[in-house]
Amino acid sequence: MPIEPLIDHPSATRIEPRGFAALLDAAAEGERQLDGEGVLSLALPLLELDPLAVLNALPEAGRFRCLWDSAPGLCLAASGSTNVLELSGPRRFELAQRFSSVCLSRLAAPQACPPLARPRVLLAFAFFDSPLQEGSGVAGVRAVLPRWQLSRQGRHCWLRLQRNLGGEVTARAVAEELWEQAQRLQALANEPPAAQAGAGNTAAASRSAWQAGYRLAAERGLELVESGVLRKLVLAVRQQIELDAPLDPLQLLAQLRLRQPGSCRFLWDQGDGATLVGASPERLLSVRQQQLRGDALAGTAPLGPAADQLLTSAKDRHEHELVVEAITTELRNAGLDPRRPRQPLLARHGQLVHLHSPITASLGDHHPLALAAALHPTPAVAGLPRREAMAALRSLEPFERGHYAAPIGWIDSAGDAELRVAIRSGTVSGNRLELTAGAGLVRGSDVEKELQEVALKLDVLQQQLNLHLQPA
Repeated sequence: MPIEPLIDHPSATRIEPRGFAALLDAAAEGERQLDGEGVLSLALPLLELDPLAVLNALPEAGRFRCLWDSAPGLCLAASGSTNVLELSGPRRFELAQRFSSVCLSRLAAPQACPPLARPRVLLAFAFFDSPLQEGSGVAGVRAVLPRWQLSRQGRHCWLRLQRNLGGEVTARAVAEELWEQAQRLQALANEPPAAQAGAGNTAAASRSAWQAGYRLAAERGLELVESGVLRKLVLAVRQQIELDAPLDPLQLLAQLRLRQPGSCRFLWDQGDGATLVGASPERLLSVRQQQLRGDALAGTAPLGPAADQLLTSAKDRHEHELVVEAITTELRNAGLDPRRPRQPLLARHGQLVHLHSPITASLGDHHPLALAAALHPTPAVAGLPRREAMAALRSLEPFERGHYAAPIGWIDSAGDAELRVAIRSGTVSGNRLELTAGAGLVRGSDVEKELQEVALKLDVLQQQLNLHLQPA
């Protein structure tokens, strides 16, 4: 039977009324465009659904699943893989750019859809080009054209299916699969979202100590800064938390949505047993209609009286200005004309406050991933000069950064994109939670105060995840 909400619903008011016959017509048109081979991409409007609540109801979520939750902006759930790129090496941004362009330009998407429903390639980079040891760690980049994409913005919601035609996969079969899955998801609209339940009864059995190792590394890093070898170095620590019960990553994301409304929540799960979750306050770049925006975010204080002192703190203002200067210089070197406010703003994210300078520019003919390659890593998460800071991080941090502080996000078929910096993040593996946080060392830094900043960031993230943790 036709699904009535797909025929007449506010989310489809600017789209031609449609039913299954119209979907079949679109599938046939896509098949003609492809001449029988290639990726067919079909979409349907739905009644309002929360992608966070129904992510696990999407097919193939056990193989790959991703959540991008910038609500009240775009919220996107995806599962399965139609095309995948996974590689390491210094050309990873260039090759991810080529993969994305080819995937999105060659698929057939014969229907008129709003921007929220466009086909997207999802991207998760690692901090470094390659793992320290071959065969270990995460790849330098993984780019995925998902099979299923459920997107929502405001009350508008769309489901998209992307399949390679050939063999038993015909255009009609793709239309039928999309229609049937839309019916199943629509039946969930009135069910209570299980993912909204809190993680509240989870308690820590143990937490790894990190303070002594950080203190020693920070002292060495500060020597490099004070001697003039580096202008800034952002050292991170990783804390492993063993819990008394397995964690549901979607419950953690629901907690972060409540406690970090100004950040972009994300989940990346390749089906290998480890799930990346986080709530990033920092935009590496976003592109909307050829307009680029990035964030300079450096200088941190807890919410309260200390936050008001950020604007007058010489150390924090210096640290922040290094980041602004580096980002605007890279954009100018790429031929752009970046604009920035004269003074930084205060931006609250949960229980932390940061110095924040939005930076904007007209994109011109530049590809978003080419600019991402120029910008990553910013001094907010690595240091200055970049090459020397990266080498120092390799020698002073006793762990692989993996996805921590690396770009994560998407690019769509119209060239719009968003990449966030994967800070305020952790990895969930059964009963184990690994959290990573860092702080910037500049001239005048005090190692004990930087240690306190790292501890604050770790504690705030644990509180926002609603974990009951005993004192370390």
